[in-house]
Amino acid sequence: MILAVVASPIPSAPIAMASGAAYGHYAGAAYVAIGSEIGAIIAFAIARGLGRGAVQRFLGDKADYGLLGSQNALTFTVFASRLMPFVSFDAMSYAAGLSCLHAWRFALATLAGILPASFVLAHIGTAAMKGDFGSSGWIAAGLGVATGVPLLLLAFRRTSRWRAGRNTPL
Repeated sequence: MILAVVASPIPSAPIAMASGAAYGHYAGAAYVAIGSEIGAIIAFAIARGLGRGAVQRFLGDKADYGLLGSQNALTFTVFASRLMPFVSFDAMSYAAGLSCLHAWRFALATLAGILPASFVLAHIGTAAMKGDFGSSGWIAAGLGVATGVPLLLLAFRRTSRWRAGRNTPL
């Protein structure tokens, strides 16, 4: 799980479900949460060590301007992104490392946000081993719709604005 978070192309959801299938609801969720937390902290540290200085040099005093400088807003953003299963966990960890967010706030927001997803994914893996997809399937579908519909609406809105500005049909 740690490697799946640090090395972005490796998908972590199948690993989390396999953990649930192998270890059950609670132990599987604990392993997923611990691995995800460690991986997120490593990704945060890599971005902080290698990229934060470059961001500060590029943006200067504007690097911490507005919401980018608000510890509460950044903490909430990390927490909220952890609750949305289809937002890139890895990218958010690296992006947070580039911000001025304190490491302890990042770790706390990440842990609080990944616990529900860890349990749901471990539960889906456990249910798959038992052959019972009833409630797990509906939970996964509901999370997908809750995350996907706003993103689709945003993409549609941007496409509509782009078409209106260009006045040419696609």
